[in-house]
Formats: sequence, C-alpha cells, structure tokens
Amino acid sequence: MSVPKSQRLHIALFGRTNAGKSSLINALTGQSLAIVSDIPGTTTDPVAKAMEILPLGPVVVIDTAGIDDTGKLGELRKKKSYEVFEKTDLVLLVIDPERGFGEFEKEIVRKAEETKTPLIYVVNKIDINPEAKHYDLPEPKVFVSALTKEGIDELKQAIVNHAPKDWTLPTVLGDLINPGDVVLCVIPVDKAAPKGRLILPQQIVIRDIIDNEAMAMVVKERELLHAFSFLNKKPSLVVTDASVYNKVAADTPADIRLTSFSILFARYKGDLQTLVEGVLAVKNLKPGDKVLIAEACTHHPVEDDIGRVKIPRWLKAQVGGELEVEVKAGGGPLPDNLNEYSLIVHCGACMLNRKEMLSRILQARRAGVPIVNYGVIMAYIHGVLHRALSPFPHLQAMVDKTRKDAKEEVEILKQIKNRTVNE
Repeated sequence: MSVPKSQRLHIALFGRTNAGKSSLINALTGQSLAIVSDIPGTTTDPVAKAMEILPLGPVVVIDTAGIDDTGKLGELRKKKSYEVFEKTDLVLLVIDPERGFGEFEKEIVRKAEETKTPLIYVVNKIDINPEAKHYDLPEPKVFVSALTKEGIDELKQAIVNHAPKDWTLPTVLGDLINPGDVVLCVIPVDKAAPKGRLILPQQIVIRDIIDNEAMAMVVKERELLHAFSFLNKKPSLVVTDASVYNKVAADTPADIRLTSFSILFARYKGDLQTLVEGVLAVKNLKPGDKVLIAEACTHHPVEDDIGRVKIPRWLKAQVGGELEVEVKAGGGPLPDNLNEYSLIVHCGACMLNRKEMLSRILQARRAGVPIVNYGVIMAYIHGVLHRALSPFPHLQAMVDKTRKDAKEEVEILKQIKNRTVNE
C-alpha cells in the first residue's frame, strides 16, 4: 500500500519566477519530476506531488508560482500560492542571489511567521554565483546548486532538523495490513530483554496491530507450525525476530508475507531503501576494511551479543579474513571520521527518534559510506533478504535488479578476459 498524502510531510517551495524551485525539486528527488524552463511563469497554480525524498521517505512537495508574478492573472496565482500555507508543514524559501532578498521574500517570511510554519532560506545557483555563499541571511540557511547538486544533502539535513517536532511516520505496519487481518508475531525469548518483558520494537508492533483493528497472535519460533494449523484464517503477515530468520522462513508458506521487527523499524525510524542499498555493498568488503557497529543505547553486552559478536563474526566469514570492527554506543552523531569506514551497521534504533536516525543516515551518505541495520544485514547473511522484503515489492525488485546487473557485469568481464587471452 502507498502512504496517504495526509500522512506525509508537506514541503512547499516559494520564490521568485526562475529562482530554480522546480529544478530544486528535481535535485531533491533525483528525478525529473517538475517541469523546468527558462520561460517565466512555467509553474502556474500550485502543484502538489507525492514523492520519496531519500532518506526522508514519503513527502508531499508543493511547487508554487513565482511570488513576483505580475498582472491580474499573476495576482490570482499568488493568492493561490499563499493558500498553500494552510497545509504546509515546512517552507523552503528559494532565493536567486542575482535578484537578492527583497519585499517579495519578506512577505513569505511574514506569512510563515503568521502561520507558525518553519522556514528554511535556500540560496540557489551557487554554481554560477559562488559569492552567494556569503549571503547574509538568518538561520536556518542552506546554499545549493540545483544544477550540480552541491548542498542538496545539507538541505535534506536542514529539512530533518527543522520539520515540525511531531513529524514522523504515523504507523509501523498499519499501511501493510487491513482491519480484521491476523498478524503472527514470532518472538523467541531474548537474553538481552528484561525478564518478564518484551523488547520495545515487539511491544510497539503488537500495539500498532491492535490500533489498526487487526489481530496479533504471538508465538515462539518452535510453535509457528502449530499456529498455522490452528488458525482457520491465513495470516496476512508474519513478523519475526531476526535471530530466527531461517527457521521462520522455512516454516512460513511462500504465499504469506514475511518480514522482521528490525526491518519494520528500519522504515519507521529511518529509511529502509537506503539501508537495503547499504547491505548490497557487503559484497565489496575486503579483509582489513574498517566496519563501524553503531548502537543507539548503552545496553550491557551479553554473551554472543548480536552487534558486537555475531555480526562481526558473520562478516569476517563473508569476506574470508579479519576486519577492523569498532563500536559506537549511545546517542548523538556518528564519529567525524566516517570516511575511514567501508560499512556502518546500525542497530534497530528503537531508542532513537526518527529525526536522529535520519540525521545519522544523512551523515553516512555525506561521507559516502554504506549504512545498513541489524535486521537487514542478518536477512542478507542468512540468504532470506528477498523473502524478508516481501511486504515491499519495490525493494525486492531493486535487490533482484542489482543481483542481475552484478551477474551481467561478471559475464562481461569474463568475455573481455577471454578476448584478451585470445588476442
């Protein structure tokens, strides 16, 4: 199911004609979604587009007409643009340094203050106007080039930092199920969990199932087969702890969707697609590479700890040699020297809010380092990644395409090698 517009962060772009609003939308999304033209007035009425901005997730971006539009028709367009404030969570005021900051821009700032809407000053076109980086504006401000993509990651970070504090995905799995559905939750007894209690992701998922008028059935992994025979209605979804992926995948019929608590939280707290892209980089690890294990809390490590013992052991077996593994525990930003690492493996982030997890993902992206979380990498290592992504067909397709491209690349390299030998 897709995320309804009402559940997406609404971002509105305001600015003069040809300030680069439409180009900025294309730069943020990495796609040509908005019409770009040098002709003033290309954007007329406000255009709202539901889209994905990685790693922010589902948003609605609203492209408005130029605030310096003239004439009777221009005034009507501006009126329509100002009405956008009624449904906007965050304003990006796009400034063309050639024309500066004047009354048109001041009017948008006043409107944002009246409606108590957070606003980010975005100075565009720094590729042709490098001096614009010294433009004197209040914070928050970001300097970008929609053409070269310079500053786009910094703009995404600013969006995360200044979006309304209550902005988050409204549900962990409610958009994946329907009222009346049965969801089977497979929960082994976790040594790291406090005695007599479930760990936080399990509690939240079960509550979310109930809140969405579905039925939660909780079993241990050894009771799963009995649960299938006991039910007279096929479950809509099976959610398992990542530590028992293999058994649960083997026992769950192929026509029933399967995922894990960690994968659901990867989407809820951060950006699942970026984390799946990150796990596909595991195949590029080499002996001697540095790997960062990032934990959001400072729990007492248990024997055979998942993050400090099991995952490093599995990765070393994967690369066929030793890796330099370091652990960063607790909140706050990741280390400044991220560019020294070949991979970041993050915990499920149950102790972080979405803003902090997104900030960490953006920090990794800026450093050019792949990032993945426990649930995704465990599915990959145990050979069940495709199955564990069954509620998300678009991600399954992405994984399949990557594997197909990799096989084709190997075949091409073989052909080149054979030609070279023959010559």
